[in-house]
Parts: sequence; structure tokens; C-alpha cells
Amino acid sequence: MTYQVDITEAQHRLLDLIEAAEHGEEVIITRSQQPLIQLVPIYRSLYQPQFGSARGRITITDDFDEPLEDFREYMP
Repeated sequence: MTYQVDITEAQHRLLDLIEAAEHGEEVIITRSQQPLIQLVPIYRSLYQPQFGSARGRITITDDFDEPLEDFREYMP
């Protein structure tokens, strides 16, 4: 369902409009019958990364910090 509410009415019903947006309703605030603002909820991610969760998934080779062959001519 879509709510279109004039800005003066929205001042008095703001908490109700916010609650409607939280529940997935489309809320549009208008001024002079022209759309002005759309209320949308901010969804937070449920995933919380854990420190060390990638342990064992990443490997670094022994020559990681060795100069690349392509750049040997630029080395002193």
C-alpha cells in the first residue's frame, strides 16, 4: 500500500508514517500535491564478520615480496 500525505499532515502523523515505512509500506510526503520526500527504512546487515574467520583461506607465497622479473631492468 502507498501512503501519500501532505507535509502539514505528516507533521502530526510522523511516528505513524515511520512505522508504516518500517513495515514495508511506501510513504510519500507531498507539498502542493507534488512528491517531495519518500520514507524508506534502512536495513542493517545481519552478518557480523568475525576476526579470524578467513584463517586458512588465504596463503602467501615465500617470494611474495621479491622484485618482479618485469621490473629487474629498473632495479639498481
